[in-house]
Order: sequence, then structure tokens, then C-alpha cells
Amino acid sequence: MAGGPDHGPRPPPPAGPARRLAAVGDLHCTEEMRGAVRPWFAEVERQAEVLLLCGDLTDRGTPQEAEVLANELSGVRVPMVGVLGNHDHETGHGREVRQILRQAGMHVLDGESFTLDEGLGFAGTKGFAGGFGEHLLQAWGEETIKAFVAAALDEALKLETALAKLRTERRVAVLHYSPLRGTVLGEPAEIHAFLGTSRLQEPINRYHAHAVFHGHAHRGTYFDRTNRDVPVYNCALPLLRRMDPPQSYAVVEV
Repeated sequence: MAGGPDHGPRPPPPAGPARRLAAVGDLHCTEEMRGAVRPWFAEVERQAEVLLLCGDLTDRGTPQEAEVLANELSGVRVPMVGVLGNHDHETGHGREVRQILRQAGMHVLDGESFTLDEGLGFAGTKGFAGGFGEHLLQAWGEETIKAFVAAALDEALKLETALAKLRTERRVAVLHYSPLRGTVLGEPAEIHAFLGTSRLQEPINRYHAHAVFHGHAHRGTYFDRTNRDVPVYNCALPLLRRMDPPQSYAVVEV
């Protein structure tokens, strides 16, 4: 379990009925995948109320890849909420990718919130790296290190701002990077610090999120909890494909 500060008594569980969410990240859609993605989501509206897309939706972050993915998702009949990942920024067209996906009906969050109804709301941001717990990278030394840490702090602040805006019975955080070490276990230990940061866990605990979904750690672990007992799901597609039976997306009741 990941460590971190305690933020007071846990809130009572939501009174309303549980909601079913489908979640997946790391689609890494390329132009050659035209026609391949649509079948993955053919049944999603029968299984969930919302589809969460947890970053690395494209492979190199080109507008052409985003157009392919937008067309593939055009058949989804439930609300789509997502964030971009590091791959979606690779060629410097992150804003264009975001706009194309928004035009396709996806609520692409970058420090923003989306309220489905009074019972369910989402806060999302990409997140960033930096390590976990006592091994958290600190802003000391070279300016490049300070800038790296500043980027992680900025993403944590964006998540906090988005969570603070939600007044719904259930609050769900959507990320690309992991907020705790537990869901990156299985990846080489040498790269754990590049797969997320526990700085993201602070606002999750403080605002009593009811669940967190992320991707990025292809060889990580599907499930863990923060030290405030918030469930965290790693929904990277390569990880879901290795489950028994293989999945195109996770379906979770929140």
C-alpha cells in the first residue's frame, strides 16, 4: 500500500446505488488501426454508464491518429470521459488531439471536472512522474530537476482544483500516470519513478475520491488502494489483455 498523510475521518459511503464504469487506457491508436478499435466497444453501453479513457489514446499524438480514433469511437453510445497521456503529446500536437476528440463527443479533462448527474462526477488530468513515498523526487539542485518537480506539482494542483469543484455524491479521478506505487508493481523497479507520483494521491485523499482510474503502467498491477482506502485501478490495455479472461476494458462498480 502507498503511504501518505492522513486527512481525517473517512466519509460515509454514498447512499445511492452503485454506478458501473468502463475504463481503459493505452490504446496507442495508429492510422493502421482503422476499423480495429470499434469492435472493442461494441457492447460497452450494455455493461456501463460511462466509458473512461485513461490516456495514451494515440501512439504518437498526431492529428491523423486522433481522427482515426475519433471515428472508431463514434459508435459509443455512453458518455466518454478521458485524459491525454504522454504519447498524445509526443509530436507537439496535444491541443489538436484534444480538440479532435472533444469534437467526437469525448469530455477530455485537463484539470477540469465533468458532472454526469448529481450522483456522479469526474475530475481529470494527465498527471506526471516523480516517484512515490520516501523516494519522491524533491525540487533541489539543477534547474532541470526543479522544473521536473514543478510539472508534477502543477498536475497535482490541477487534480485538486478539479476535485474541489465536484459536488456530486460520487467523485471519480481519471489520470494517465499512477498516484501510488502499488499499481506500477510488475514494471522494472528502475522505472517506477517515471510511471507516476504520490503527489497525485494528496488531493485524492483530501477530497475523498471514491475511485481512481489510470493507465501508463503496461506491466503493472491492476488494483491497489491509497492509505485512505480509495480504490485505484490500472486500466492500461496491455495489462487488461493479460487478464483471465482478456478484457478490452475494465468494468467497475463505484
